[in-house]
Amino acid sequence: MPLPLLLLLFFLVAGSGEANAAVRGADDGARPSPIKNVVVLALENRSFDHMLGWTRRLLGLPVDGLTGAECNPNSANSTTTSSSSSICVSADADLVVPDDPGHSFEDVLEQVFGNISSGAGAAAAQPSMSGFVRSALSVNALLSSAVMRAFRPSLLPTFSALAPAFAVFDRWFSSIPGPTQPNRLFLYSATSRGAVAHDKLDLLLGYPQRTIFDSLAADGRGFGVYFKTIPTVLFYRRLRALRYAARSFHRYDAAFRDHARRGVLPALSVIEPRYFDLTGTPADDDHPAHDVANGQRLVKDVYEALRASPQWNQTLLIVTYDEHGGFYDHVSTPTAGVPSPDGIRGPPPFFFKFDRLGVRVPTIMVSPWIKKGTVVGRPAGPTDTSEFEHSSIPATLKKIFNLSSDFLTKRDAWAGTFEHIFTELDQPRTDCPETLPEVPFERPTPPNEHGWLSDFQRELVELASFLNGDYMLTSLAQETRRKKMTVKQADAYVRRAITGFLQASKQAVRLGANESAIVTMRSSLTSKTTTSSSP
Repeated sequence: MPLPLLLLLFFLVAGSGEANAAVRGADDGARPSPIKNVVVLALENRSFDHMLGWTRRLLGLPVDGLTGAECNPNSANSTTTSSSSSICVSADADLVVPDDPGHSFEDVLEQVFGNISSGAGAAAAQPSMSGFVRSALSVNALLSSAVMRAFRPSLLPTFSALAPAFAVFDRWFSSIPGPTQPNRLFLYSATSRGAVAHDKLDLLLGYPQRTIFDSLAADGRGFGVYFKTIPTVLFYRRLRALRYAARSFHRYDAAFRDHARRGVLPALSVIEPRYFDLTGTPADDDHPAHDVANGQRLVKDVYEALRASPQWNQTLLIVTYDEHGGFYDHVSTPTAGVPSPDGIRGPPPFFFKFDRLGVRVPTIMVSPWIKKGTVVGRPAGPTDTSEFEHSSIPATLKKIFNLSSDFLTKRDAWAGTFEHIFTELDQPRTDCPETLPEVPFERPTPPNEHGWLSDFQRELVELASFLNGDYMLTSLAQETRRKKMTVKQADAYVRRAITGFLQASKQAVRLGANESAIVTMRSSLTSKTTTSSSP
């Protein structure tokens, strides 16, 4: 694709197996790690109970799952009962839910503590996990039962094959009680720098903190970001630098299977799913109201590419979720001994101190070095209060790759690590399935590609417009603010914009630009987008 008319400006980045083997996290430093390649796929907005809560009763895995007696009051009353005024968990979750449950910082306060006021201030407040229905009612009455429904394993054939064959973490939490972007920031930097919401200006300018990508690069280890629509890791400002933008980003469909087949996957591979739901190319990020079956197909595709790779015997695949998305989970969120990453507090009115975690999310790990049926619970350290959360990923990467850089923050220094789960076998297993079950096509209605954007999708459009130099154009700014861009239009725009930014970065390197610089694009006055008067 030819580059649009643009002016390139450069500026420096500011700052630079045995079945059912239950395991408690421990640090086994007896020998070097057999893992040389790690692949991370973070999907969107589902809780552990919602996705894997019935695996104990229906698959026999000894996870801390559902019994069927878990309920939430079906009213503004925050007292949980088992009477008809309550909605209890069930095993009939739909692949497509009617709306997007609330999952803002305020929503999670209500979900975890029963109401916002009880969780907002008192340090002694204890999570009751009783406000999920109440929170859902404020969004859409149809969601009040949807947030309490969990999937039968038969509807999730990929997870139902991987969970008993490898490892499930049943005590892995999102890093903060809040929405997508702050939790995604924790995944690779162990902090959100005070963000508990989606701060537009910070997201556009990019968060400046050091990341695990920097730690890998400092020791000469590579990483790759394989994306379908747009890489959300570009919300880190450092990853926009030419040294990364020109070399480390690849279209998933064009590159991932090829790199796996040729055995050239880097030390860390990040998979970014498709975030826009279109006919023919449906979203596979699991974000409500997208079809969860497509997320199962993506995990299957990633697994089978890795299983056929010559790097398989040295690979670890991590599948997790950024946050719970407003869906019920019965395990209380940790509130004791959680350290602030960097001492930065959240904004008013809550001034969150980052001293508690978010809701539990599904996490499955896959490697031929993992025993069948492994269930990982609470970690043994490094402190008495340590837990598994998203900061556990950079913390463990530091260990298995013996990285020379310090921990990124106090949070990853505290988080539990999981290197022990792939040091318990003397040799890699040879019985790992080569393929996974097919995922049926059961969606009753096609994607609503002519509908308006979600808040998350608008943030992706705004990121693309900023990187492409379009953000200050009045037409685009008004278009995104007024929600006049449809899903289909947004997908096409984002693809063009991110392609232009990455191509410009490669061109700048060829021209000899300083690799610490970020390319800034200025679109020509003919760069326009199409508006629509109705969805």
